[in-house]
Amino acid sequence: MRLPNPLYGLYERRLARSLPVDARPRHIGVILDGNRRWARTFGAQAADGHRAGADKIAEVLGWCEDVGVERVTLWMLSTDNLSRAERELGDLLEIIGEAVTGLAATRRWHLQVMGALELLPSEVATRLREAEAATADVRGMHVNVAVGYGGRREIADAVRSLLREHARNGTPLEDLAESFDVEHIADHLYTKGQPDPDLVIRTSGEQRLSGFLMWQSVHSEFYFCEAYWPDFRHVDFLRALRSYAARERRLGR
Repeated sequence: MRLPNPLYGLYERRLARSLPVDARPRHIGVILDGNRRWARTFGAQAADGHRAGADKIAEVLGWCEDVGVERVTLWMLSTDNLSRAERELGDLLEIIGEAVTGLAATRRWHLQVMGALELLPSEVATRLREAEAATADVRGMHVNVAVGYGGRREIADAVRSLLREHARNGTPLEDLAESFDVEHIADHLYTKGQPDPDLVIRTSGEQRLSGFLMWQSVHSEFYFCEAYWPDFRHVDFLRALRSYAARERRLGR
C-alpha cells in the first residue's frame, strides 16, 4: 500500500503508537534480498543494487535501536552467492567490505562476523575481522554480520568443532555418542551463547529461509515483505513488528 506523503506519515505514526512495548522482539534476523532485481527495474547494474542495499543497512539498524531490539543478524552473503559470476562477486565483496567497515566506523554497534570466512578472498576476510575487532569494546546493539554464511555449513562446522574438542580431550567416540545432545551442537554454532531470533524478516517477496539460521530459527516467527531490500521502508519494518506482536508464541508448547 503506497500512500501520499502526508497520509503516509500519519499512518506510520499511528502504527508505531499501536505496537505493544512488551511484545517486541529482542533478536531480529534479516535476509537482505532483492538488490539485483531492484537494479533491473531501473535498467542498472547489479552492483548499483548492492550499493543501494548497503546504504539501507545503517538506517534499518537505527529503526531496530529505536524500538529496543538488542540483537540483529544480517545475512549479507550466502555460500551459494560465492558461485556468482566473477565480476559481480568481486563487486559485491568490495561493497560488503566497505559497508561493514562503515558500520564499524560509526562506533554505534558491536559487530560479530559469522560465516565460513575461509571461503572468502583473504583480503576480504581480513577486512571483516578488522571491523569486528574495532567494535569489540562497543556496548551498543549487537549486530551479527553473516558473510559467506550457509545454514548447512554452520551445522557441519559446529559438528566438526565439537568432534575436534572431544578429540583433544581424549573422549572415546562411543562415550560421545552416548552423551550427545542437541545442546552440544548449539554450543558450537556461530551464534553460541546468543538468544535465538524471535523474528526473521525477508524482503523481495520470496517466502523461504534458504538455509538462514536453520538451527536457531526453529521457534522464530517469519515475516515476508514484498519490497526489495533497497526499498524497505520504516512502515514495512513497523508492519513486521505489528505482525509479530499479534502472534501467539507457543515455542513448541
